[in-house]
Amino acid sequence: MLKRIFTWWNGATIGTSLFSWRNGSRVGSDSLGNAYFESKKPIAGQTRRWVIYQGANDASRVPPAWFGWLHHQTDVVPTELPAPRPWVKDPVPNLTGTPAAYRPVGALERGGNRAAATGDYEAWSPN
Repeated sequence: MLKRIFTWWNGATIGTSLFSWRNGSRVGSDSLGNAYFESKKPIAGQTRRWVIYQGANDASRVPPAWFGWLHHQTDVVPTELPAPRPWVKDPVPNLTGTPAAYRPVGALERGGNRAAATGDYEAWSPN
């Protein structure tokens, strides 16, 4: 119970859940279990939209269609869209800081050995 009160990084706190219940209406959810809300009353002519994450709060876990809806790029709720084409890949979350993160050749995690210079580079030295 204390975790839901104080830890916002593991999902919605009790305050966020109460705010969403009172001031918003649930619009839908995605395949990851994230819930999307829209404010009941417009502010300055536009409604407010937000997401409550299922699990860790990581913005890279929002699928592209829902990202467009959240940022008012479209008013079509992604649950009403046709199924994606077979060649569309699933979105990938941000892998920085994980073992699956990209490590270029020469990175310390890959041994730190870079390819030798090809001779087209000359180091600058002040005269």
